[in-house]
Amino acid sequence: MTVLLVVAKAPVPGAVKTRLCPPATAEQAARIAAAALRDTLDAVRATPGVTPVLAWAGRLTEAEDAVELTAALAGWSVLDQRGIGLGDRLANAYAEVAAAYPDRPVLQIGMDTPQLTPARLTGAVRRLRVADAVLGRARDGGWWSLGLRDPRYAEVLREVPMSTADTGHDTWAALTGRGLRVAPLPVLRDVDEWPDALAVAMEVPEGRFARRVATVRLALVPGDRR
Repeated sequence: MTVLLVVAKAPVPGAVKTRLCPPATAEQAARIAAAALRDTLDAVRATPGVTPVLAWAGRLTEAEDAVELTAALAGWSVLDQRGIGLGDRLANAYAEVAAAYPDRPVLQIGMDTPQLTPARLTGAVRRLRVADAVLGRARDGGWWSLGLRDPRYAEVLREVPMSTADTGHDTWAALTGRGLRVAPLPVLRDVDEWPDALAVAMEVPEGRFARRVATVRLALVPGDRR
């Protein structure tokens, strides 16, 4: 059974989605992040045949929608993120999962793609069965998902510069450089800036994320809603 690892940050005002500000306030941006995370958790929970694990950074008690998030995580294994940079934190999370769930493949996602569906996640899990790794690149040059049949290969992430326009390319190169057969997943749009939020909300208009984005959008003066 594949471990579906979600790497997320507590949606605390001023600590998450700061590039949505403006037009969002820090509190609104944190609520949007909380909605994105809850939609993601729902998609994972509805994906059959996976073991959900969360690698968490920050204090849940200080987060927006803390009560609802706590309820959504019932039954999940929760790990604390460890490490200085993102590459270290990701590699450490994979290592902990590998130790807790020996010989299990791991598919990792974040909280910036609330448009994910159980069908899309199931497709990624199936693709991982016939490849050593799968990589879903993001439109900004990064990646939204990495799956590894042997999660110990996540060590390569310590050497990959994160949050750059070349992160996706460099991650692919690092994996293939170790001799892994890497299969691509669909390219998705991460929610980083306000235009991203608007575009992704249009993909999933019925979700919590879209409703939170609409709350901010409707509060803007006409002409600033794009």
